[in-house]
Amino acid sequence: QLVSRARQAGLILTPRAVFQHQTVAALAAVAMPADETRSTTLDIAIGAVSPTPIMRWLAERGGPIERFSQSVLLQLPAGMQEQHLVATLQALLDHHDALRLRLVADETPDAWSLEVVPVGVVSAASYLQRIDVAGAALRDCIAEAAPQAERRLAPQSGIMLQAVWFDAGPRAAGRLLLTVHHLAVDGVSWRILLPDLTAAWAAAARGDVPVLGPRGTSFRRWSQQLAAEAENPRRVAELAFWTAMLRAPSVPLAAGALDPDRDVTGQARHVTLTLPADVTGPLLTQVPAAFHGGVNDVLLTGLAVAVAQWYRRQGRGGSTAVLVDLEGHGREEIFAELDLSRTVGWFTSLCPVRLDPGAFDVDDAMAGGAELGRAFKLIKEQLHALPDHGLGYGLLRYGNAQTAAQLDELARPQLSFNYLGRFATGAATDWGMATEADALGVAGDPRMPLAHALEINALTLDAATGATLSVTWSWAPDLIGDAEVHALAQAWFRALEALVRHAAQPDAGGRTPSDLPLVALSQADIERLERAYAN
Repeated sequence: QLVSRARQAGLILTPRAVFQHQTVAALAAVAMPADETRSTTLDIAIGAVSPTPIMRWLAERGGPIERFSQSVLLQLPAGMQEQHLVATLQALLDHHDALRLRLVADETPDAWSLEVVPVGVVSAASYLQRIDVAGAALRDCIAEAAPQAERRLAPQSGIMLQAVWFDAGPRAAGRLLLTVHHLAVDGVSWRILLPDLTAAWAAAARGDVPVLGPRGTSFRRWSQQLAAEAENPRRVAELAFWTAMLRAPSVPLAAGALDPDRDVTGQARHVTLTLPADVTGPLLTQVPAAFHGGVNDVLLTGLAVAVAQWYRRQGRGGSTAVLVDLEGHGREEIFAELDLSRTVGWFTSLCPVRLDPGAFDVDDAMAGGAELGRAFKLIKEQLHALPDHGLGYGLLRYGNAQTAAQLDELARPQLSFNYLGRFATGAATDWGMATEADALGVAGDPRMPLAHALEINALTLDAATGATLSVTWSWAPDLIGDAEVHALAQAWFRALEALVRHAAQPDAGGRTPSDLPLVALSQADIERLERAYAN
């Protein structure tokens, strides 16, 4: 929000600057007028787009992708008029280039290409369907309309968006279902699109032409930069880091490999579990504060410890390390002058990380003892050692033919993890999330092959009664049993509860080498200094 408001005021601030310079005076020193930060490289948003690493990952995954999408269900203001809603959607389509993408697919993943069509080619009116729900069972209408909206997506025809207006009449608040193909949107993109929807509608309802805030770097230019970066010698030098990680021993979570004909989305099993507010609150605040870390450090430490306990209880020995595919937002600031804070598109990064808590006393860790703090510091350093938060792996795996061949021969994680962030819940407001969102169901084509034997998607729901961590586990039942998944899920929650107990101890926490990049100190050096100079 700060970056967006600064841009509206004619100033450019990067998200990194906001975290590095945490006073008004310091930010003022690094802020630049917008007209002085324009790149000398011409940014043409329309035309051919190089598939990004995550797009190539999707192509390699195979299977039907037409319904591969994300959706939101919003509450509309009462008295919504169709012409205002069409003008609002048209403003989004014209302003955000990724919504006008068209996929040019071929039989092989390497033959994929995309293009952004010009403004005006895509008509919002043709993408909007109105359903009269006055007096009808709203949830049933939503549940029926949502999969139909997915089926109307056609990326090869450039149909990346579908909107369904559930019209409840002139005096009642209706609903708007927005379904966007995943090639054109990600989780961060929705945080851009939803405020733009509100602003565009307010202008249209006043009789004005909607004018949205400036975009910044186009998705097309970002894709061009990534394609060039994959050949950069400094990036290619990362290959040794990734090959060493993937050759190291790790715990097998499932017996056998995925079968794309058998292990598909429609056959996957799912369970959603919720961590109570009295645990979630301190887990996301006190624990990261004690260890000078982030939420991913906390959640993945708990997961690594839980896997070690789960593996031991199955009577298996050997390594306690687990290989995880880690999803990230992908909007890393690796290029000077590029600003993605207002750019919509699929930027997600996916990289493997080997979580290794080392040889440790599992029982002591699960009880919240000192072993848990030691494991936390190890996992935190392993995560912070990923170059550019792992963005380079995708570049080398999918964007460079030479390095791709080498990485393709190495181990692949059976487990994926994605923390989606925090989302407000509670009483619905106009243009906010509707309370019937649970009626949307699982998106995607049931024939699409699964990417992992086990997937974890977590998010924090902020309500008036407190924050709760909601975690959805999805798995291939022919590779891993229901009881095994439930046991691992419960072990993870117990490990997270143990982290809360551990962080509450007066001597818990501390810094790690990544917190002190200007000095060469080992973990033992840091802890010796912390004991000697506690204040």
